[in-house]
Amino acid sequence: MKTTGAGRSPAWPAAAWAATRLMLLLFVLKVYVFPGPDVTSDVSVIYQGWYGVLRTGTFPLDDVTWQYPPAAALAILSPGLLPFLEYTTAFFVLACVADLAVLLMLLRGAARPGRTRAGAWVWVAGVPLLGPTVYARYDVMVTAVAVAALLAAARHPRLAGALAAFGALLKVWPALVLIGVRSRASWAAAAVTGAVVAGAFALAMPGAFAFLTFQRDRGTEVESLGALVFHVARQYGWEGQVLLNYGSVEFLGPYVDVVSTGALVLTGMAFGGLLLWRLAATRFEAHTAAEAAFVAVLMFTTTSRVISPQYMVWLVGLAAVCLCFRASRMRVPVALVLAASLVTVLEFPVWFGHVVASDALGVTLLFLRNGLLVAATVAASRVLWRATVPRRTASAAVPATTARTPGTPVSS
Repeated sequence: MKTTGAGRSPAWPAAAWAATRLMLLLFVLKVYVFPGPDVTSDVSVIYQGWYGVLRTGTFPLDDVTWQYPPAAALAILSPGLLPFLEYTTAFFVLACVADLAVLLMLLRGAARPGRTRAGAWVWVAGVPLLGPTVYARYDVMVTAVAVAALLAAARHPRLAGALAAFGALLKVWPALVLIGVRSRASWAAAAVTGAVVAGAFALAMPGAFAFLTFQRDRGTEVESLGALVFHVARQYGWEGQVLLNYGSVEFLGPYVDVVSTGALVLTGMAFGGLLLWRLAATRFEAHTAAEAAFVAVLMFTTTSRVISPQYMVWLVGLAAVCLCFRASRMRVPVALVLAASLVTVLEFPVWFGHVVASDALGVTLLFLRNGLLVAATVAASRVLWRATVPRRTASAAVPATTARTPGTPVSS
């Protein structure tokens, strides 16, 4: 018997998407003013400035805020595809198109056996929770590529590998979508695509890899997990500063280098944990690749010395792919990520001034958001490990034949 209902029809998530995205567009187009600082200045000032440089055939070699792999140039140049619109409006429209592409991929994937529209609903609900920042950064475009790679992994492994490599050349992190993919074809396609695209940029545009040296002197960004140390320390006379540095608001001063190094150590430990999981895992199901990617990006986001609000878009996208699969056990971590997304829009942009001031409200919001991310990371890691790494059974731990203690009855 075929079941009908609101949750079963693709028209309902599509309608909810249209309503919520209209509001996002009205905010970024400034028909309505969203509380807090203007989040669109990155597009109107920074991106548009880079656009002018990139059009000349070179990367912004003298701008240390350019910290992106070479294919990011395509995202910055993309508004040129809509010459009838001014740059910022064209960028917002293309961000919305990428958002719609993710929804359509999730809805199409939900039609296959063993799938569900829960993933589409996660995307519909999660993106507006982050506010207009989503359309004022190119991360939604990168997320669309990563989602496409994961959804293609089972049936089109070469395409998945190629998309993952291209995504990595857009913003590095999509390389992590391959962590749970066992197909050699995917890894080979990723290697070939990465080499070809990177080589093409290196030959065609000077400074394609200058971004690798532009983060050397970064501090600890005020929204990161490590920044909580300095938010608390400021209450006790810490003498550092909060400054705009390398394109983000960071702590600079005594012991910042120690905390930043600690963050890198945690990231290294996360990588080691993922490697250990990959070696120990033996049970791989249709949803394992999505869940592994979700865990990997959670780990690297949470331990990073920079947790910008747009990073949450990555997590929402990967969470949506996880819940596309009916058998996924990631419902609790996904709920924690959605809760963290809601807190994120409160700490930036709504009450970002309180975060910068390290006052009670700002510190509380950061403890809550980062605490939710830590909880999601731990919970998701535990789920992935239990689902893929077999437990030692009693028969493996005890020899098959053992000496029987005299007087002990033989079980029947």
